[in-house]
Amino acid sequence: MNAHISSFVRQPGYTKQHPALVLNADFRPLSYMPLSLWPWQEAIKAVYLDRVSVVAEYDEYVHSPSTEIRIPSVVVLKDFVRPARTAAFTRFNLFLRDEFTCQYCGAKGDMTFDHVIPRCRGGRTTWENVVASCGPCNLRKGSKTLKQAGMRLRKPAAKPDPVRLQNIGRKFPPNFLHDSWMDFLYWDAELEA
Repeated sequence: MNAHISSFVRQPGYTKQHPALVLNADFRPLSYMPLSLWPWQEAIKAVYLDRVSVVAEYDEYVHSPSTEIRIPSVVVLKDFVRPARTAAFTRFNLFLRDEFTCQYCGAKGDMTFDHVIPRCRGGRTTWENVVASCGPCNLRKGSKTLKQAGMRLRKPAAKPDPVRLQNIGRKFPPNFLHDSWMDFLYWDAELEA
């Protein structure tokens, strides 16, 4: 009985290690942060539905009762997906805009966010009034204004352009980058002379 069970069933972690990089029709990643990746199952499904073309493959295969399929490592969409015109106001995008750096002291690491003009003083939760902050700076500032707390911002809070967020995201690669992805991740960056 066990001889008929495919290798990815016997080793469930085996196939989790084979995500596919998803490129838009212009051969750029749909996003850099988080990197546009699909599980291998989604990539194979998209191939069979003729929604993507396979650009690169892993050396490993998956098997069905009648077919052996190489796992795609890079796929490109056949239809162009228009990039977002505005950046969604999310905690993650806020931290990305501020490059995961406290906008008061410059610390990196565990971040929270802070309202520059506190909400209790009429401050709103907008791109222009919320910044990344480390815990100690957030506690120090509390519900005070910057002047009352004796603090200042490293740079003014502003609504980011989605292209700017993508470019910042390229500075923070994920923990795993397959070799077949490298030609597609930074291909539009300027080369150093």
